[in-house]
Amino acid sequence: MNPVKVNNSSDLYEAQPVTFETLRIAREFTRSVAEVKLYSAQYPEDLSMVPEYVQSTPNLERSILDIAPFNKNRKLPLIKDILDRLYESSNADYFIYTNVDIALQPYFYLTIMGIIKKGYDAFTVNRRTISKTFKQKQLTEMFAAVGEAHPGHDCFVFNRDLYSKFNFGTVCIGADWIGRTMLANLICHSRKFKTFENKHLTFHLGDDRTWKVPIYNDYSEHNKKELHKILLTYESAGLMNGHPIPEEYLRKTESSKLRKKTFFFSLKKFFSKHST
Repeated sequence: MNPVKVNNSSDLYEAQPVTFETLRIAREFTRSVAEVKLYSAQYPEDLSMVPEYVQSTPNLERSILDIAPFNKNRKLPLIKDILDRLYESSNADYFIYTNVDIALQPYFYLTIMGIIKKGYDAFTVNRRTISKTFKQKQLTEMFAAVGEAHPGHDCFVFNRDLYSKFNFGTVCIGADWIGRTMLANLICHSRKFKTFENKHLTFHLGDDRTWKVPIYNDYSEHNKKELHKILLTYESAGLMNGHPIPEEYLRKTESSKLRKKTFFFSLKKFFSKHST
């Protein structure tokens, strides 16, 4: 995970401590049957946010601002930099990446182990959204809340051996298209993949989607273009294997200019073929 120091105006102000505590509880719940280690990748100024039961990896040294200019500066890490530190720091058989505002049910790791034993080398678990009015001291009530299913991808599990094959370009977290970038990599490189949509394993307080604020659209556009380049590479290498999800992403990441050019090329080809 990527802890970050925020003020009380941020939705992470309430959500992040909840996530930390649920990580600790879920690890303790699993201690007798499996070894779970918790890691963080953080900027130097956020190091104080890392709980004592989480192992911090070397501080992040760059952000998306080192890659391209944006209308409003946001020091967002690259997903590659975060996961590289996990890969270099841990020899675990399986890695799990979750957003820092995604809380776990106590039985999370036990259930993940059961899924792995069924032969899945990569999978995602969709969260449930519960009320954002809960406070930190109401953790047991959060566990009990049924909430609502959410279609977004924010919890990713994959075999360590897959990681060296992944391509993240310069995609950053905290902006749109990051989840789809993760998902595309898992699908294109795994032998057995699945999205678990109805497991009550993770939850999120509210559904404000602050990263969708229009002023941050250029960050999302950057991720979208990066994902398009990644998918073109995978397509040319024959890694998409006709899977509908990465193929859909490839279509959606094409720029409107490119779609227009392709459309007119198709019309030209059509009229050339059928002209007399």
